[in-house]
Amino acid sequence: MFGVVLLLSFSSLVVLVPPPSAPPVACRHCCDDMEPAEGSAAQPPTGLFSHVPEVRTYINMTILKGDKGERGDRGTPGKAGQEGPPGSRGPMGPNGSKGEAGLSGDPCKVQNAAFSVGRRKSIHSLEAYQVLVFDTVFVNLDASFNMFHGKFFCQIPGIYFFNVNIHTWNFKETYLHIMQNDTERAIVYAQPSDRSIMQSQSLMLMLELNDEVWVRLYKRERENAIYSDDVDVYITFNGYLIKAKSE
Repeated sequence: MFGVVLLLSFSSLVVLVPPPSAPPVACRHCCDDMEPAEGSAAQPPTGLFSHVPEVRTYINMTILKGDKGERGDRGTPGKAGQEGPPGSRGPMGPNGSKGEAGLSGDPCKVQNAAFSVGRRKSIHSLEAYQVLVFDTVFVNLDASFNMFHGKFFCQIPGIYFFNVNIHTWNFKETYLHIMQNDTERAIVYAQPSDRSIMQSQSLMLMLELNDEVWVRLYKRERENAIYSDDVDVYITFNGYLIKAKSE
């Protein structure tokens, strides 16, 4: 059907156009085409046209347009272009949801050192220098205080607090030192008097490993003594760790 329509369209578009240079055709009678009588001297007639007409064809391309074809294969990607300048920073997004709780960590290791000892017996200094030995234990963590030697041995380096409490003896001098190793750090002193009194001394010391802290009696010309009895404890020596060096 499409072919018939196309053929009709072509036939309707074909026109006879005389050549541009052809001379005008003279008017002729219809009998001019007849052959001349036999024996006459007349020339036979020429054709109706002295030139072949020129045929020009015009094709309407809109009629020949077919249906849209299928999409072709995708071509190979081109080369990457130059990187553009960085864009401006975008707005901050909303906060995310709260995450799950993590695993429990190891418990914090706290280091401790402490002691508290006392003496129930009175003592008279017999030598110029004498270690004050104790006979009663109130607290002694990790046995850091040696009861036999009367000394605290540092096992955890750090800052320590120490305190000594004593009771003087009537008419006798009381003279003691708190010692760090072989160095005198603080004194406890009371002059001879007809009245006995309680005396106390406290201090903090920075100790290193294996340092020793102890109480020493010091005898001069006068008799040196401290009082106590079996009922009450008048003499005490205390110490504890404030802050370990490793913390």
